[in-house]
Amino acid sequence: MQAAGELTAEQITAAAVASIRASEPDVNAFTHVAEESAMATAREIDRRRSLGQPVGELAGIPVAVKDVLCTRDMPTTCSSNMLRGYRPPYDATVVKRLREADAVLIGKTNMDEFAMGASTETSAFGVTRNPWNRERTPGGSSGGAAATVAAGNLPLSLGTDTGGSIRQPAAFCGITGLKPTYGRCSRYGLIAFASSLDQVGPMAWSVEDAALLMRIIGGFDPQDSTSLDTPASDYVNATAAPDVRGLRIGVIRDAIDHDLLSPAIRHAVELAIDVYRDAGAEIRDIRLPHSRFGVPTYYVVAPCEASSNLSRYDGAHYGFRGAPGDQEMADSGPLAATYCRTRAEGFGTEVKRRIMLGTYALSTGYFDAYYLKALKARRLIRSDYDAAFEQVDMLLGPVTPSPAFRLGEKLADPIQMYLCDQFTVGANLAGIPAISLPGGFTNDSLPVAIQLQGPPLGEVPILRAAAAFQKATDYHTRRPGR
Repeated sequence: MQAAGELTAEQITAAAVASIRASEPDVNAFTHVAEESAMATAREIDRRRSLGQPVGELAGIPVAVKDVLCTRDMPTTCSSNMLRGYRPPYDATVVKRLREADAVLIGKTNMDEFAMGASTETSAFGVTRNPWNRERTPGGSSGGAAATVAAGNLPLSLGTDTGGSIRQPAAFCGITGLKPTYGRCSRYGLIAFASSLDQVGPMAWSVEDAALLMRIIGGFDPQDSTSLDTPASDYVNATAAPDVRGLRIGVIRDAIDHDLLSPAIRHAVELAIDVYRDAGAEIRDIRLPHSRFGVPTYYVVAPCEASSNLSRYDGAHYGFRGAPGDQEMADSGPLAATYCRTRAEGFGTEVKRRIMLGTYALSTGYFDAYYLKALKARRLIRSDYDAAFEQVDMLLGPVTPSPAFRLGEKLADPIQMYLCDQFTVGANLAGIPAISLPGGFTNDSLPVAIQLQGPPLGEVPILRAAAAFQKATDYHTRRPGR
């Protein structure tokens, strides 16, 4: 409509800001709303269009960015007191590419502190609520990025996925979320949690919109040593005329038969199997023998990397600095006392828990027993996927064991929270692409989802298959309260 002149970028942005204002008191999806700069960007886009000057592919479209990606003109806090008020001097590469495409950056979204959590309840800026049911979590750690799209504030957002943090909140909020192949999107300017696992990805209502955003943010970046120097794929074209005839889809039998899987989600996966079979795909059962080691492997590897990455927050370079008392300085010296007080007050409980886990697993005498063994298990998990993709083109299964759970329900039991990642961590450990798709609803109108996983650099096939599913169903078109 905007290209046809029916709406201006300023009108679209003003509508997004008004929607955010209306929903924020309840949802709390944002840590920062850049109303003034967003409106200024929109007016500049309208001016250029009125003069007949070229504009970018996302000209005038409001986009929210998870508060773990550096933005030169907004705070980047990782939803932590450690970085409260911090303004980076540069943009993350994916943010820079959004600006180059003339997207309107509307603000930064709430998240679990330093991306550590599955419910957006560990944020120093308060919990985010699920627009489908305000007593439920939107998932995490990209809970704010999912919730603002689900609330209808704007059509697109960027999240990050370390162990399921795009796909799980997308599933809980009834939207589409893509975790690309590791290295497909630049991590430059992404504040690290676990460097070998973190990946930026798009969140949207539909596969087509996610593919468009992926086309903007994907591609090689020489500033990121882990970026893959491979030709860009035509993600958007993959969704134009989806056809799955002859496609071999493997159903992850280990997940379907899992004791933790709720009946509603099992039913959604079974329905998806029927949809694909009716569309001409070949359905095969696949087992991933080492998938049962996914969660314990992830919760050794990720905390170990986190303990290293977060060691930079010491009160000496940037961010929060704790003020130790006289007795603390007398006991351990001013430098050590400053370090200790800074980290004790700057980090929340979950972040400190994972730092301790990682530091312990990396310590002398335990490195071989925990971290090295986890790396071996990670290799076995990747080998399971490699073997599966010799038999099928992609894998179908659940995203989460259950629909969105109640806020506070799992906070007292970290193990139960960690088990929410049961069906998502494998893709991160193996570095493969995966997408979460709305797959139905429970009897009390909570969204449930299905997941497609593909081989490395297999985004195009899974986007095509995902688009075919959304062509055959209408779950992605439904909105909270309607």
